[in-house]
Amino acid sequence: MTARAAALGGNNMAIWGDDINLLYSNPALLNPGMVKQAAFNYCNFVSDINFFNAAYAYSLKEKGMVAGSLQAFSYGNFNGYDELGTSTGKFKAADYSMNLNYAKPLGDSTFNVGVCFKTLLSQYDIYRSVGNALDFGVTYHNKKNFVVSLQARNVGFVWKTYSSSNFQNDALANTVQLGFSYKPSNAPFRFFVVYDQLLKWNMRYVSPVDTTGKNSTLGLSSSQQDSTSWQKFKMRTGTQADNFMKHITLGTEIPLGKNFALRVAYNYRRQREMTLPDKRGASGLSFGFGLKIKRFSFAYSFSKMAVPGNSSIIGITFHW
Repeated sequence: MTARAAALGGNNMAIWGDDINLLYSNPALLNPGMVKQAAFNYCNFVSDINFFNAAYAYSLKEKGMVAGSLQAFSYGNFNGYDELGTSTGKFKAADYSMNLNYAKPLGDSTFNVGVCFKTLLSQYDIYRSVGNALDFGVTYHNKKNFVVSLQARNVGFVWKTYSSSNFQNDALANTVQLGFSYKPSNAPFRFFVVYDQLLKWNMRYVSPVDTTGKNSTLGLSSSQQDSTSWQKFKMRTGTQADNFMKHITLGTEIPLGKNFALRVAYNYRRQREMTLPDKRGASGLSFGFGLKIKRFSFAYSFSKMAVPGNSSIIGITFHW
């Protein structure tokens, strides 16, 4: 993802501005303020895993805005072996997403609609997979710095799987998101909230390292059936509250002048899913900053992931 999105918990889909990096989170954020901007984001992740994100925006005048972007994940080199343990040489693994974005204001320009058409390619050694997906978004923004966005992401199909060339209606990791942001006129900050998986309530799963049962499915276990009614109520209430918070990402941007801003966010779901039973840590926290120097903009983010795998992303944007 982009450095700005990563610093804001992985998603900034409800922040209006002239930064082309906002395009990553929501195609409806594409606007004329991004015209002729080129952006590049890079991360050296765990071991030799690398990924980058590049984008460029262009104006069609009264017809709207278009932008092209590319995401690439390289997982490095691997030593291959057959079922008998004989070496088959080295191979590579990588994923790509080539994206075409379009956005246009509606009516008095307080509403902006956008769509992103994605071509998804994946190649691991000799195995390939191909798919297409669409992102749809609509954003409302006003002069009082209030923004609300609704979008559906990754609505599409896998046309070719790794093991077959026939059409496979495999489900992509789609989601519907709702986000808000607001900057009080006299306050030195902008805060935002994103609700992920709007159409899916139960976000629990059975974790292979969960020995406490906190991430198990809804309901009471047999050892809890003899609890009092009040204890059952508290347990169910806490379970539902925990499930609700797994949909939520919240954070803030703090502008310190016109050319510098601090960013910090908290992703509750990431914290719950990345926490180990014996090491809680600070998973789910992320922070970063943005700096403008003439035609250049620089961004940096640090995301606290699992204990051994944190993420630092750098981004550079050039204004032609």
